[in-house]
Amino acid sequence: MKYEEQTIEGRNAVLEAFRSGKTIDKLYVLKGCQDGPVNSILREARKRGTIVSFVTKERLDQMSETKKHQGVIAHGAVYAYAEVEDMLKLAEEKGESPFLFLLDNIEDPHNLGAIIRTANLAGAHGVIIPKRRAVGLTATVAKASAGAINYTPVAKVTNLGATIEELKERGLWFVCADMDGTVMYEVDLRGPIGLVIGNEGEGVSRLVREKCDYAASIPVKGEIDSLNASVAAGVLAYEIVRQRMG
Repeated sequence: MKYEEQTIEGRNAVLEAFRSGKTIDKLYVLKGCQDGPVNSILREARKRGTIVSFVTKERLDQMSETKKHQGVIAHGAVYAYAEVEDMLKLAEEKGESPFLFLLDNIEDPHNLGAIIRTANLAGAHGVIIPKRRAVGLTATVAKASAGAINYTPVAKVTNLGATIEELKERGLWFVCADMDGTVMYEVDLRGPIGLVIGNEGEGVSRLVREKCDYAASIPVKGEIDSLNASVAAGVLAYEIVRQRMG
């Protein structure tokens, strides 16, 4: 396991971190703030012996990366990057065909957080991101994931294309989101699958796209030509869910 120390911001994100058993060394709370959600967080902090400091709004604003701390910032929480192997084990334990998200250079932390949230809700067994030219597990990502970052494994790999090749040997096949691909309703998306989502501007890179078995497109009816990366991930993920249920 490789660890990255992070700051967690926002009431839901901090509460989920406590409840999922993350180690929180220090909690900063807005002085005088005693409403229900904050009291729940303070209760969890007391249970776990976390050091609590009540500070001014100015201090929280200075510490905040997201600028949306909602009066609560936690320090010392650690997001562990999983191994791809952990994801396959998780699928096996659940008696399910592996379902993985692979993200090709997603740079917007809000998109990464939203995709991790979707992956969790769609029942995916993990999210794979590249080490270079892509956002990692930051405070903004944690907040955008609405706590899903605590439950859905995220692995960082050196080479996405090589990872796809290795997973093909383990029986997975791969579909990438591509505007020029086959309409998603016409692609069989069942079985052990990796869903590949590309960068916000350029989509899936040529080298990664060439490794995929299929390209699937989302039908669009409007005047603009493409969906936001996290929305596209959600639409395709739920077509996979629909087909699996069928």
